[in-house]
Amino acid sequence: MKKNDSPTVADVARLLKREGFTPSESELEALTGYLNLVMKWNKVMNLVGPYSWQDALTILIIDSLHLNKFLRSLSLPSTPVTWDFGAGAGLPGIPLRALWHEGEYYLVDVREKRTMFMEQTVKRLGISNTTVYKGRVEDFMEEHEPADLMLSRAFMPWKKLLDLVGPKIKDQGRIVVLALESVPSDLTEGWSVEKEISYKVGKDTRLFWSLVKA
Repeated sequence: MKKNDSPTVADVARLLKREGFTPSESELEALTGYLNLVMKWNKVMNLVGPYSWQDALTILIIDSLHLNKFLRSLSLPSTPVTWDFGAGAGLPGIPLRALWHEGEYYLVDVREKRTMFMEQTVKRLGISNTTVYKGRVEDFMEEHEPADLMLSRAFMPWKKLLDLVGPKIKDQGRIVVLALESVPSDLTEGWSVEKEISYKVGKDTRLFWSLVKA
């Protein structure tokens, strides 16, 4: 198999098994479909940079599989409203929604081409209860009721994030941060650490923080 060939479901299954994941057939089909669309669009716009599909899967998309496990370990509502800001190429949200279907999920980005990609991808893959919003997060939050869960993957520094998004998170709601360092000791007043885990991606250590609003 050539390095730049489009991956099949079997290719993706084999690589994910090596990483310790064994998704179902339907999950694998959705993940493979997403990966192929990312690589196709990446040729005409810089969605994920100069990655091969193998690297895109094991360096970028792999976070979503770890995040799926992490979210299932939390005491979330049965049908949470989840916000994913600065969603860009649909990471972590779209591959996450291939695995984790709970509640309503909103992918928010101000960039037109990226929201166009996400809209077409969500529709093409038949991902349910997942909405793409083009616009500023401030406008989005004004137009929507408070959320149960917000996911942050390099959207903005955590202090600014809590100040901006915190007022629009429900009491006992959560912000889950995908981070490269441990949760800070000087956490903003009104927030507490529910859970923190770390995992390896290649030689890198990555972390999730679940911060709960008191």
